[in-house]
Amino acid sequence: MAKVNPIRPPESVDESTAASILQGDPDFSLVLGGPLYQLYLRTRLARPTLELVVRRMVGISLICWLPLLVLTGVAGRLTSGVPVPFLRDPEVHIRLLAALPLLIAAEVLVHRRMRTIVGQFLDRGIIANEDRARFEGLIASAMRLRNSVAIELVLLLFALTVGYWMWRQNISLTVSTWYAVMDGAGAHLTAAGYWYAFVSLVFFRFILYRWIFRLFLWYRFLWKVKALPLHFNLYHPDRAGGLGFLSGSVLAFAPVLIAQTMMLAAIILDRILFAGQKLPVFKMEIGGAVLFLMLLVIVPLTFFAIQLDEMGRSAKREFGTLASHYVNDFRIKWVKGGNVAAEPLLGTSDIQSLADLANSYAVVSDIRVFPINKRTLIRLFIMVILPILPLTLTMIPLDEIIRGLFKLVF
Repeated sequence: MAKVNPIRPPESVDESTAASILQGDPDFSLVLGGPLYQLYLRTRLARPTLELVVRRMVGISLICWLPLLVLTGVAGRLTSGVPVPFLRDPEVHIRLLAALPLLIAAEVLVHRRMRTIVGQFLDRGIIANEDRARFEGLIASAMRLRNSVAIELVLLLFALTVGYWMWRQNISLTVSTWYAVMDGAGAHLTAAGYWYAFVSLVFFRFILYRWIFRLFLWYRFLWKVKALPLHFNLYHPDRAGGLGFLSGSVLAFAPVLIAQTMMLAAIILDRILFAGQKLPVFKMEIGGAVLFLMLLVIVPLTFFAIQLDEMGRSAKREFGTLASHYVNDFRIKWVKGGNVAAEPLLGTSDIQSLADLANSYAVVSDIRVFPINKRTLIRLFIMVILPILPLTLTMIPLDEIIRGLFKLVF
């Protein structure tokens, strides 16, 4: 077995990742690093392996949401006083009490699943021992970017400036709300509006932009792995040359996508309730958003398409040759009767072997150019579209839906 050349971990890699690399056990994490992660550790909102997730979810959500409750209560905009009072605005509550906690909780799922997924490149022999040092170098490179202070500062600045400007230009409601009073000169932020615009929304956008950056790191990592000498298993039953494990990354990122459709549903609900619009008006936005979000996590799996296509053609050629030899021998032995007298047909294993050969050839023939199956795509679609489905209640009363279901069942 070839000796693995250990690499020196860069100074920017956290201690757990560095130790893991030196031990020859690559530890890939899109989450355990960066200034915000270090802040979590210092403020006891997290432990080194992301424990205390409930504390982070509740604590951060309350920092963003609770001052709005107090400020709108003091200003008399909690339940009345403006066309859209605080407690009647579904967008703010879904954003800060559902989508934001989900984005925070997603870190645990992504951390646990992605490190296992990346380890499969080694466990399945797709990365050979002689290329392991290069593979670990790609992991170290990704971890350096993950830990970058400059990148997170840029993301925060972007959330504070460009993000705020886009929000002001695209405020969805044209009536006075708990966060902005409308007059002839435009929208004027209230005290709660300032906290919402410069604390709550900035933090929400920053968390979201960090996830976009982490997706970029995943894209970058797989693109570089693609360039390594990969050893596919031509006859692997996952019908993807052994790369079928990569489909797990799609579902690992699902909570991040669900948080986005939650936000889309909240914005649409606001417009239905307070602007008099109807759900069918948004069918293009909903369809486009769902398609875009699904493609966002599927696209990196297409990086191996050319290699898988070449591997599939090679596998069919090799197995086709083998199958031809076997069926020719089978025909000579049993059909032409060359060996009938020496061995009885009843009880022979040759027929079962012929059937097994056909099943094996079916595996080879069905090799996919994308390492993702239909079942995973359906599960992803259901999870992404699920937050949108309750909006149908704005068109069809709940009691009618229940009566319809009752009739179908009984």
